[in-house]
Amino acid sequence: MSAIQEQDYSARKVNFKTWRKILGYAAENKKYIFIAIVFGMLTGILDLCTQYVSMWAIDGFISPKTTERLPLFILTSILIQIGFGVFTLMFVQACGKLEAHLSEDIRREAFARLQTMSFSYFDRTPVGYLVTRLTNDVTRATETISWSFIDVGWGTMAIIASLIGMFLVNVKLSLILIAAIPAMVIISVVFQKQILKHQRETRRLNSMITSSFNEGIMGAKTTKTLVREELNNKEMFKLTGNMRRASMRATMISALYMPVASFVISIAVGTVLNVGGIYVLGEYITLGELNFFISIGNFMFEPIRNFSRIFAELQTSQAAAERVAEVLDAQSDIIDSSEVVAKYGDLFDPKTENWEPIRGEVEFQNVSFSYIDGEEVLKNFNLKVEAGQNIALVGETGSGKSTIVNLVCRFYEPQEGRILIDGKDIRERSQLWLQSNLGYVLQTPQLFSGTIRDNIRYGKLDATDEEVENAAKMVGAHEFITSLDKGYDTEVGEGGGLISTGQKQLISFARAIIADPKIFVLDEATSSIDTESEIKIQKASEKLLRNRTSFIIAHRLSTIRDADRILVIDKGEVIEQGTHNELMALKGHYYELYTNQFKSEKIQESLKVLE
Repeated sequence: MSAIQEQDYSARKVNFKTWRKILGYAAENKKYIFIAIVFGMLTGILDLCTQYVSMWAIDGFISPKTTERLPLFILTSILIQIGFGVFTLMFVQACGKLEAHLSEDIRREAFARLQTMSFSYFDRTPVGYLVTRLTNDVTRATETISWSFIDVGWGTMAIIASLIGMFLVNVKLSLILIAAIPAMVIISVVFQKQILKHQRETRRLNSMITSSFNEGIMGAKTTKTLVREELNNKEMFKLTGNMRRASMRATMISALYMPVASFVISIAVGTVLNVGGIYVLGEYITLGELNFFISIGNFMFEPIRNFSRIFAELQTSQAAAERVAEVLDAQSDIIDSSEVVAKYGDLFDPKTENWEPIRGEVEFQNVSFSYIDGEEVLKNFNLKVEAGQNIALVGETGSGKSTIVNLVCRFYEPQEGRILIDGKDIRERSQLWLQSNLGYVLQTPQLFSGTIRDNIRYGKLDATDEEVENAAKMVGAHEFITSLDKGYDTEVGEGGGLISTGQKQLISFARAIIADPKIFVLDEATSSIDTESEIKIQKASEKLLRNRTSFIIAHRLSTIRDADRILVIDKGEVIEQGTHNELMALKGHYYELYTNQFKSEKIQESLKVLE
């Protein structure tokens, strides 16, 4: 798999607008943020109080060798520890709830966004990459916000409290500790670029591995028949090896970052110990005050150490946040205008009371379309289909047959020209208005996990059990369904893997017809099923497609002999059209296709007889 297929973030600078985008979703969970910050700060204050209590213990009990007011000291220490435990518990709970709610909100928003995307988005975005972004990347980004960013709030409060406490005790020793801060900043700047570079590369390679897993699982049968096991292993070995090396480089740099930062902090604390020791001998400060500075130095630099860790995590999470933001910001190539949405609603809030009924008249007016710039599939294409007509599309692979029906369904939009439904440009109506009146049966049927009844009902969610069974009877599926142990309550498995291809096709046909669509599309719906199922679908089609505008893309030309009009498509143009008898009489392209296929089928039948 080419690395070009996955967007490369490695050359970008850190973009804090990305984090603002993700943080926008945290605004809906303000109470958890508020609780976490408040109790984080309170925990920091109690940490500082612990240092003062230690100074009190040394100067009040150890140095003077007395136990006077010891009960008060013990009570104070116990209360501080109880408070510390309660505040820490509240802080951790708030951060955990924030992470859970934030992950849920982002995944819901991202999934909803994907539902609105046009087919072109999925053409250029592999499934494995999207799965990684909605799982691993969302987790990484929300963890950073829920824990790391809030830790910054706690750390900032702890540093401010420490500075105030230090300057109240001794200014000179305070300045020694503060002098280490610029060095920490310089170290952070030096390391951040390399950390970010290698972590972005790791996330990119992780997406490629996920995509390869997805392709390997989905294409298991093809792998077996093409004996690709060794080649697949080599490709996966290369990908995982590249990711291992990128991960190790990132880990080594991150691991080096902390010791270097700790070394600088140790020098500062050691200097305080040296100078402070002289002050103690000169009786400028007490032993308790020196201990306070040593303790406060470690305490103050603990948040700074955390900032180093948080900064490193921010770098590792930056690529994940960018990738999540890319999904959240994705815009469909097909968008209803604001005027259309105001009148007809959108995918999630339809205003069905304003929907006009569809008769089914379809017209292409000078339509040009290309999937890739410069490679036109249709050019100045014109076609008019009367309501209720049965149109068959035939032609070589890549001639434009599927493109024509995809444009009718508004899965794509033309770059030039117009497509009219009942005399109105389809862009003057909502996508849902059109697609709610479509019945579409694919060459490879897609079922969803659940029962047969559930899958048929997907075509009309409020359908009764009687309507479900009637739809199955209409397409000839009722007989095989009732022969199953659980009948309509039989589980079909993931993707319909527990039933045969022919059975899946009959169920998908029933699912399409239950909604009583005005425009029907059969995209080579019988090319991958057995003869018995094909006969059932043909018989059903003769009745079901009557008085409906239908487009049939046919592989087996024998299935379209009764079509009202057959269009022979070549390089995006209609080169012949008419009924079956009219085209056969022309003895042109259709005649050659039909006779060659007829001869081929007869030869295959003869071979079967000989066997």
